[in-house]
Amino acid sequence: MTARPNILFICTDQQRGDSLGCTGAPWAVTPNLDRLAMRGTLFENCYVQNPVCSPSRASLFTGKYPSNHGLYANGVPLPDDQHMFTRTLADAGYDCGMIGKQHLAPCDTWRTEPRRDDGYRVFEWAHGPNHRALENDFHRWLRKTQPDIYQSIFPDTGANENTEYSNRARTGTPIDHVPYEAHYSHWVAERAIDFIGTDRSEPFFLMANFFDPHHSFGAPQEFRDMINADAIPAPITKPGELDEKPKDHRAISEKSYSGTAPGFQDYTRAEIKEIRAQYWAMIALIDYEVGRILDALEKAGGLKNTLVIFSSDHGEMLGNHQQLLKGPQLYDDLCRVPLIACWPREIPAGQRVSNPVQWIDLSATILEASGCGLGRGVQGKSLLRMMRGKDVVFRPWALCEYRYSGFPTDPLIMTTMLRHETWKLIVWHGAPACGNTRDGELYDLAQDPGELHNLYHMPEHAKQRRRMKRLMLDAMAEAEDRTHPQSRPW
Repeated sequence: MTARPNILFICTDQQRGDSLGCTGAPWAVTPNLDRLAMRGTLFENCYVQNPVCSPSRASLFTGKYPSNHGLYANGVPLPDDQHMFTRTLADAGYDCGMIGKQHLAPCDTWRTEPRRDDGYRVFEWAHGPNHRALENDFHRWLRKTQPDIYQSIFPDTGANENTEYSNRARTGTPIDHVPYEAHYSHWVAERAIDFIGTDRSEPFFLMANFFDPHHSFGAPQEFRDMINADAIPAPITKPGELDEKPKDHRAISEKSYSGTAPGFQDYTRAEIKEIRAQYWAMIALIDYEVGRILDALEKAGGLKNTLVIFSSDHGEMLGNHQQLLKGPQLYDDLCRVPLIACWPREIPAGQRVSNPVQWIDLSATILEASGCGLGRGVQGKSLLRMMRGKDVVFRPWALCEYRYSGFPTDPLIMTTMLRHETWKLIVWHGAPACGNTRDGELYDLAQDPGELHNLYHMPEHAKQRRRMKRLMLDAMAEAEDRTHPQSRPW
């Protein structure tokens, strides 16, 4: 390569893999992301390593499975000995920036997420639009550019760091329904455009983190007006579905987040329909802002030699299987995410890849593209050869691990998912003393892509169940951290 590429990683929060026009949602208003996919490579089966925010993001930045990097649940900080690929890029001369949500450490109530040895020159942090931390850069921007709107959302009530966040006084102005010019997604794009336009002599890496389409579900009215709610199919389910699934599915349907948030059963059919419409309205807003960022990149003359990656940290149930939000259920709704990669100088246009890939592969891909090699402790495999249209022998499986998300249950829920070719196994783990797993799910994705028919307990599928369990054990052994070099034979 004659010049190292710029790298632009655009990340959303809680976006399903099937939520774009190019991934099977014709009602989606995503012309910019669809165009980006046409210019590069669309990965149809990208799986994250955990279905909730922090563990998944830690897998991205370290290139490791959650069982190895140690951030096993929201509210757990990434251990100090874990190396972020952005530090490697910075050490190699990249100008690194992060805008938006990071979530590699606890940052509840008034706490600000602590900085790590992350390599960022620019770190403009805001966990979310209504997270009123002392160092929330979105709120600083909003207070400066839209003071009246800021005051309407966060009135001066004398709240301080000793005031419980959930009990703070709020007006009737929902943060999700603010005007476009005051929206978190607009702020991310504005700051990303400024970063891209910075004069520099070195290549850059920018992580632009949108909070949407995370709940609560709402978008500026002009974007809601783009969505035809009647064109969006009803949630995927069937009568009696919860009777065929592990018992925890019913509890999750009744109350989300282990009983800490309203569940699917708390909403009317009309309300679920509106939630789904608002979800795609948020995605339409993201798409519009992505278009603005890409236009700025092209105007700056960097589009041809920039590796642009678009993805999300996990999905959203969105009413499917009579459930909302996220948790231990490892349907594709939660663990399969969009992944688009575009690099006009290096990647042929219009490719679609059906082979399963994983989020841990993205750090390896970025490091190879930058010329930095594999990176310390990275377990993923670079996708560059696949993106260049080369024949590649790649793993036919993906592994997802859930180990308690921060929301308490008794007993604590732990689940593991293996997608191997067109089959999926989900194990709901029990205590070792029981001598058996708690329960499970088995799906034939070729015949049942909606994961409606649980074959786990059917006698005619017992052989396939045992085969998938053996494959899961093999995959878990393969996922063990063996990245530390052996210095001597013994």
